[in-house]
Amino acid sequence: MEFRELLKHRRMVRHYDGEPIPRETLERIAATVRRAPSGGFSQGQRLLVVDDPSLLAQMAEGEAEWAEGMEPWLGSAPVQILVMTREADYHDRYQKDDKLQDGEEIIWPVPFWHVDAGAALMLILLAAIDEGLAAGVYGVFADTDEHYRKLLRIPDDFTIVAGITLGRPLPDPAWSKATSRATERRRTVEEIVHWNVW
Repeated sequence: MEFRELLKHRRMVRHYDGEPIPRETLERIAATVRRAPSGGFSQGQRLLVVDDPSLLAQMAEGEAEWAEGMEPWLGSAPVQILVMTREADYHDRYQKDDKLQDGEEIIWPVPFWHVDAGAALMLILLAAIDEGLAAGVYGVFADTDEHYRKLLRIPDDFTIVAGITLGRPLPDPAWSKATSRATERRRTVEEIVHWNVW
């Protein structure tokens, strides 16, 4: 699929048919993050791909309460991918001789470990569409973070940046009506892109 065509299909999907996705497909999608940008080639991005039905069911526990009246989202996804980063990989890389400035690690203008995780996340979303699948992104807040860490044995030095659901899409009209996209207009190119000076 041409890139412009692929972008037309990019949307948040919050309901899936639940059919398993072949491991080879998931491997191709996951491998795309090796091409994501990485500050200083620190390569601090990590993925945890979950396709075990028992684990997925435990990850979706409590959805009925917080998503009452909506189509099953986490509970219908045959795959979840946690996008993570390890900040220490960036400090380790930037303490090497070729990255030191006056013998010191740089002062980071923004946390590039999160920037790079966002780039990896976008590659997963686009790769999913290229494979004929749909995806949705969700935030992982404190209680869920604690639950996932224990359930999935995630080491303490990794930060969960976001979760992604993957699968073959089903209609999600209740979610579509409730999302910000239903209440907020898409900004024009002129509103978001400036040329040469502000």
